[in-house]
Amino acid sequence: MRMPRFYTEILSSSESEFVLPDDVHRHAVQVLRLKPGANIRLFNGQGMEYEAELTLVEKRQSRVCLGQLVETQKESPLDITLLQGISRGERMDFAIQKAVELGVKKIVPVITERCNVQLSGDRADKRFNHWTGVMVSACEQSGRSFLPELTAVQTYSTVLADYKDELNLVLDPLAHKGFSELSKPASLTMLIGPEGGLSDTEIEMAKNAGYQAVQFGPRILRTETAAVAALAVAQTLWGDLG
Repeated sequence: MRMPRFYTEILSSSESEFVLPDDVHRHAVQVLRLKPGANIRLFNGQGMEYEAELTLVEKRQSRVCLGQLVETQKESPLDITLLQGISRGERMDFAIQKAVELGVKKIVPVITERCNVQLSGDRADKRFNHWTGVMVSACEQSGRSFLPELTAVQTYSTVLADYKDELNLVLDPLAHKGFSELSKPASLTMLIGPEGGLSDTEIEMAKNAGYQAVQFGPRILRTETAAVAALAVAQTLWGDLG
């Protein structure tokens, strides 16, 4: 059985024993029903990961004793930024979850013409916190010790101006070029539309901003499927899959 992993910001090599944060305690004790003596791993999202042992389990809190530092190498050599058009509910969650599993370094939620979600103020803050939770769970599951960066919601024109890498791609089902025709980059920004895709105007705006339009097959994919497929292709060709 694989050792359970938990994310905690308070992880420090200077403290060998400490009380687990409430959310980690609930997950470890109430969900997984771990007992004293159970071995777990703790990581802080910045590359630090330790083995640890539960030394005390009570109803409202639990304590752990840190063991040895764990050397992990789960990060892709390909630096990917995902510009993801915002979709409703579980579709956006799925795209973010799988992007983390597939090694993305940064995720930028983007408001587009066909975005059916209105996000501002408290609503935007709640979505940000929710998506952060999705990312944390994906890191715990996939073995990543680095938590990808999640930005605040951005407008379409802003991301076109602000996000440029060695290779910049926009997914377009009508494009004539495929991934295999491109040269291997060290860094990649990938723009994917929401439900209904990007409009013709938005695709032209992306091209004018230096993005190359690419497609990967004759079938039209849902936005959450497109993110998974495109990232998997990029990691297979230029990253650490396959």
